[in-house]
Amino acid sequence: MIGSGVPATLQALGKRICWVVLVNGERRGTAFATREEALECQAAWQQQLKKGLAA
Repeated sequence: MIGSGVPATLQALGKRICWVVLVNGERRGTAFATREEALECQAAWQQQLKKGLAA
């Protein structure tokens, strides 16, 4: 997200962009200050989805 979509807590830290993770068009987790944090969340969700498909 860019600009006003960035949560106030991150804006207070001087952040003007943040990363979010979407799964099937739905937001998962919080807004992340770094791409690396968002990628970790994405990987966790992908793992959960794989487990669900294997069951």
